[in-house]
Amino acid sequence: MTTDVRPLAPELWDLYFDRLARAFGWPASAPEDRELWRQLTETERSLTAWDGEELIGTAGAFSFRMTVPGGAPLAVSGVTMVSVQPTHRRRGVLTAMMRRQLDDFRARGESVAILTASEPAIYGRFGYGVATREMSGTVDTTRVSFAVPEEGRRVRFRLGPAAAALDACEAVYAQVVAGRPGMLARQPGWERKPVLDPPADRDGATELLCVLAELDGEVRGYARYAVKPQRGAGGSESVVRLKDLEALDPAVGAALWQYLADIDLTSSVAFRNRPADDPLVHLVSDLRRCRLGWRDGLHLRLVDVGAALSARTYTCPVDVVLAVEDPFCPWNSGAWRLSGDAEGATCERTTAPADLAVPVRDLGAAYLGGPTLRAMAAAGTVRELRPGALREASAAFHGDVEPWLPHGF
Repeated sequence: MTTDVRPLAPELWDLYFDRLARAFGWPASAPEDRELWRQLTETERSLTAWDGEELIGTAGAFSFRMTVPGGAPLAVSGVTMVSVQPTHRRRGVLTAMMRRQLDDFRARGESVAILTASEPAIYGRFGYGVATREMSGTVDTTRVSFAVPEEGRRVRFRLGPAAAALDACEAVYAQVVAGRPGMLARQPGWERKPVLDPPADRDGATELLCVLAELDGEVRGYARYAVKPQRGAGGSESVVRLKDLEALDPAVGAALWQYLADIDLTSSVAFRNRPADDPLVHLVSDLRRCRLGWRDGLHLRLVDVGAALSARTYTCPVDVVLAVEDPFCPWNSGAWRLSGDAEGATCERTTAPADLAVPVRDLGAAYLGGPTLRAMAAAGTVRELRPGALREASAAFHGDVEPWLPHGF
């Protein structure tokens, strides 16, 4: 079969989205949800795969700016809306779209590509590594207490519909983005995604609410949540479903968690995506009653090894030659000398002997400072070629804050 991959014609967007939904088995989207995705879609960056006159595959990309270690925003390609029709699986359709995408990203000068995977096993063969984790949990608020600093007792709260507090929340979000690798600066239109709340998608919960946390008259944090009514043998056991929580001060963050735990007629707070190092784990009195779990979050690929590794900073000085293995994007394969520290870095081609052999997938996983090269070496994928090089490089790549992607795309 010959697969014809070409850009999405704007007038075919409805067909594109319908084929995507069919491949994923989604029910009909709420009109407001569908319309937002229509407006956010960058048709010039979207691809379609055809078998004759039949649309058999889709793949898109968003233009994002992502925080990298050191706090700088980096232009990245956000891979999205990837699907292949069930009639055309295992015929090279996905590979053809991935090949075209990565060539396009390289031509645009974007050195990093990111995605969230519906099936994590798919993208490793295309050079994507798991760079962040998401923590989920359900806190039993009838049995767990929170350690709130004294300053947190001065926090005042204002509650209302989530959409009404959008500007105040975005002002807080804009201040926290630079502090954590993996976070995305808001591009126009994306501020609406966190407050999209179609009644058909609430699963019996209340409308999405937002509580603003004020300290000394200034909004210093917020939490967006809904309450799912639920009854047990002893009465109401409703669940607080937390969607987002951001705070500019530790005391404000602790006060917000306490607020959520104290909502009347509820017995738990459930969340699906928090940073792996969220302060929650140090605030609660009993971790066992938080039912915590972790899963893969952001998958990351280095499109241009030299440019990507030069764009971030490093925790401690490093001078190492990396033998990069990248069969899918062979322009990355070969020896690269990385020299850098907390002030900046360079990464250039070299003929010097290699100190570490690293698959591009593992470099992508380590790029934001989360998973360590040492752990990958223990798994046998990274190989030390010069004694001491692994310790030096692993320490330099690793950050003091866990990278995190707060929302999918």
